Amino acid sequence: MEYYSYDNSYSLLHTPDGVRDIYNGECELKLHLQNKIHHVLHLYGFRDIQTPSFEFFDIFNKERGTIPSREMYKFFDREGNTLVLRPDFTPSIGRCAAKYFKDEELPVRLCYIGNTFINNSSHQGKLNETTQVGAELFNDASVEADAEIVALTIDSLLLAGLKEFQIEIGHGGFVNSLLEEANFTNEEAMELKMLLEQKNLFGIDDIVSKKDMNENTKELLLALPEMFGSIEHLQTAKAKTNNPKALAVIKRLEELYTIIDGYGLANYLSFDLGMLSRYNYYTGIILRGVTYGTGEIIAQGGRYDNLVGQFGKESPAIGVAFVVDALMQAVSRQKIKTWSEETSVLVLYDADLHMDAVNVVKTLRQNQIQAQLLRKKDDYNVEDYVTFAKGNAITEILNLTGKESAERITDITLDSKPVQKNGNTDEMMTLCINEAKRKENE
Repeated sequence: MEYYSYDNSYSLLHTPDGVRDIYNGECELKLHLQNKIHHVLHLYGFRDIQTPSFEFFDIFNKERGTIPSREMYKFFDREGNTLVLRPDFTPSIGRCAAKYFKDEELPVRLCYIGNTFINNSSHQGKLNETTQVGAELFNDASVEADAEIVALTIDSLLLAGLKEFQIEIGHGGFVNSLLEEANFTNEEAMELKMLLEQKNLFGIDDIVSKKDMNENTKELLLALPEMFGSIEHLQTAKAKTNNPKALAVIKRLEELYTIIDGYGLANYLSFDLGMLSRYNYYTGIILRGVTYGTGEIIAQGGRYDNLVGQFGKESPAIGVAFVVDALMQAVSRQKIKTWSEETSVLVLYDADLHMDAVNVVKTLRQNQIQAQLLRKKDDYNVEDYVTFAKGNAITEILNLTGKESAERITDITLDSKPVQKNGNTDEMMTLCINEAKRKENE
């Protein structure tokens, strides 16, 4: 009996596979990145919307083109309806656009922050619960709308602190137009797309070489896995095809590049004509944000002009979602300092100085400075409190040593020895406030 109790309490300290706790500085970083991206979305005119964490299964079923059913977390309500933890925001926001903006013909801009839940295999090493910040633009089928989402993506990643990243641009219509021209069956097309996604040159060659097709089309399909990078690849593809649909895709991507170049952001773009997405609702451009320091995509999105119509409103749409967990990993591994360290003050006091300490923290908080109270204990010395401060992102200590006197200890979070200064309590508090304002203005 005692053994069972111990084992049970031990298991309560752990989380299931695919989810984890985020706390202290890492949690602060996550919230900071979310807020930075959210700020950019607001600058672009997007307005917030919240959708439920779980919805009816039909919102995300196979016909919608979202992830496979086996990767969803499904359960039942009391009436026997199949419900699903949200695996993807786009169908949910599309449902809302059809419901609340059914008669709106001008553009609708919606943004969100929330978690998605995908039941990945434990062997994949991926999180099953991830946080996304995203934007969806409805009622605009133009290339200018495509460019706005791409520019928004680049501006968001720049504000998050990244300097070295790429936005890879593809278009599902390009591959589909070539497969249609070469009379691929659905089964053949699915197999080839899987091989293209894996960039499996030998597998692609095996399938393509067996098909009777135009020689230029064959060369283009065989070259797709290696046709990624600069805009010159679009010119190469254009020279190898007369397919009207393929040429229309290339023209659209060239127009997109011209607009992004006008934004002054073209150096962050690369093109991949063989790019495909696991989300089958994409009908136009597909975009992915990649950087070093993480093996995951940090942003993903694209155009989906047919999805909202499945909910009762014909509406072209395009969107992007930032995967905050992957972005956190990249920022941390690239050792990017994304914000100035805020002043956080620990006010130490003896029992008879409690109200003096209360007045100090009230003044600090009125000046927008984080401040926390801690009564001194006889078995702790100042060095113990400095160690405590280092572990809790506290930048300064005000040690009240008398009714009107204090010791100010700074530079706690640095590797060097903290600086100590004694003086009048009001003077030490004023120094804290002035230092906080200086940091804010940096």
